[in-house]
Amino acid sequence: IDIGTGDGYFVRHSAAKTPDRLVIGIDACRGNLCDNSRKAPQNALFVIANALSLPGELTNLADRVTINFPWGSLLSGLLTGDAALISGLFRIMRLQASLEISLNGGALAEQGWSLEEGAERIFRVLKESGLRLNRPPMPLAARELHSYPSTWAKRLAFGRDPHGKFLQGHKN
Repeated sequence: IDIGTGDGYFVRHSAAKTPDRLVIGIDACRGNLCDNSRKAPQNALFVIANALSLPGELTNLADRVTINFPWGSLLSGLLTGDAALISGLFRIMRLQASLEISLNGGALAEQGWSLEEGAERIFRVLKESGLRLNRPPMPLAARELHSYPSTWAKRLAFGRDPHGKFLQGHKN
């Protein structure tokens, strides 16, 4: 399940790479999804929903949850440890499911955080929430952003500050 899926390219790409798996993208904005939802394989599903209020039908469904380059209320919820967001993420994850978050400095700067401080803050929030994090946030350089299957990652790779951070943890 990809939370804050934006234009849905990541879901479309992931579904094409894993035709035996259901890949779900969730975003609050229907308009962003039009192109990629039409072109997506049959194993891709798009859900219009707010990340702060995930549908109950997703409970214990995910063995992998991704959040790619969040901004706005999704990023704010990660930084503050918003109870609805964090409990929703845990609710949709199966035991041992992975949570992977890719962050960019520009979105964090808009919320008053440096890339390092914001990534560390989210790391602490998730760890205190019970997620098992095996290592601190890892750097994402321009070349990794270039190859990342996300429209937003490609834009970041060519931007003025092509750096990000990657966090990964597992539900106990």
